[in-house]
Amino acid sequence: MKILIIGSGGREHAIAWKLSQSKRVKKLFIAPGNPGTASLGENCAIPAEDVEGLKAFALKEKIDLTVVGPEFPLTLGITDAFTGAGLPVFGPAKAASEIESSKVFAKVLMKRYKIPTGFHKTFEDAADAIDYVDTHKPPYVIKADGLAAGKGVYVCPAPDEARSAVNLIMRKKAFGMAGRRIIIEEFLSGEEASFLALTDGKAVVPLAPAQDHKTVFDGDKGPNTGGMGAYSPAPVITPSLEAEIMETIMRPTVAAMEQEGRPYKGVLYAGIMVSGGRPKVLEFNARFGDPETQPLMMRLEDDLAELLLATVEGRLADVKPRWSPKASVCVVMASEGYPGTYPIGNPIRGLGEAAKLKDVAVFHAGTSMRGGRVVTSGGRVLGVTALGGDIKDAIAKAYSAVEQISFDGAHYRRDIGKKAVKAG
Repeated sequence: MKILIIGSGGREHAIAWKLSQSKRVKKLFIAPGNPGTASLGENCAIPAEDVEGLKAFALKEKIDLTVVGPEFPLTLGITDAFTGAGLPVFGPAKAASEIESSKVFAKVLMKRYKIPTGFHKTFEDAADAIDYVDTHKPPYVIKADGLAAGKGVYVCPAPDEARSAVNLIMRKKAFGMAGRRIIIEEFLSGEEASFLALTDGKAVVPLAPAQDHKTVFDGDKGPNTGGMGAYSPAPVITPSLEAEIMETIMRPTVAAMEQEGRPYKGVLYAGIMVSGGRPKVLEFNARFGDPETQPLMMRLEDDLAELLLATVEGRLADVKPRWSPKASVCVVMASEGYPGTYPIGNPIRGLGEAAKLKDVAVFHAGTSMRGGRVVTSGGRVLGVTALGGDIKDAIAKAYSAVEQISFDGAHYRRDIGKKAVKAG
């Protein structure tokens, strides 16, 4: 079969890497792809947001399955367009993807269907939001309503920081139209985890739990990013807690979306805060996480193509993915200045040396080719991912590979996976 992967990041490279191992896959196309995906299939210079161009390409090439990586094409209705053209596609429809593209929609849905989450208030006027800050005790969590590449979230321990966040989002329009509405929600303390599940709209099948590292600096300090690293499994998600998350969050959410006339098919990603042993939803994503996908693909022992097809064709009821008992860790190497402004075009050294290491895969996230060399082209540049006998072994292998790679201004967290080590 021919598969088209849409996107250009580390998530898409990891998906392509796994799909390339499938006996069912005859040819991989990645649009637009990156230098890493070029070794696994054919990169196509079609932007991920060019829905009509991608549809025309899929029809011409007789693509058997399209896998949508990033969230933005989903919000543009790429699934609807492909389905309407008779093209099988993995990813929720536009109406269903609003569970990620609007935090207000997701919060209202959870409240209506009694899905555990923190309380919130919605604001469309900056002055009203600041009045709320001035009359309520900190800490505050302030979020842009729309898509902001994981960066439109501010945890503010003091009122002045909260005012600054409101002004940045609503008055300075740091995230454009994504910040025309904000929510101020309850601060939930505890340990965060990423819980992903496949769903064909009826059956809901959990994937292995993972844990992301959102903030840019060690010790969970600094501003939020798209994710600075991840590991799987996540000890915070015990078997009993996984069962509770499925029973109180994942299955009820899929049922709620169907009840709302927005049937959900694809992968549903819940950001979970575990506090006092109980789970609450921080937010939903309508696609595979990045960088969580990288360690998940390293641990998945089943054929990814089969799992994606079972989702699209409504055959998930009898599916149970198999996972390696080993652990996997992904360390993101980022450009200087990220998540703010950053330079591009810096040559990357040591990729060949890192590729020679056993149980290591270097997934390209923000790279391009210039003059025959791989150079930086984004904030998150590489996802250096390793598989180890246990979490300590995976951490050691990942950082050993990181040490082989360099580019001007490179920075990365040095504590990815430490929480799992402490958990034993």
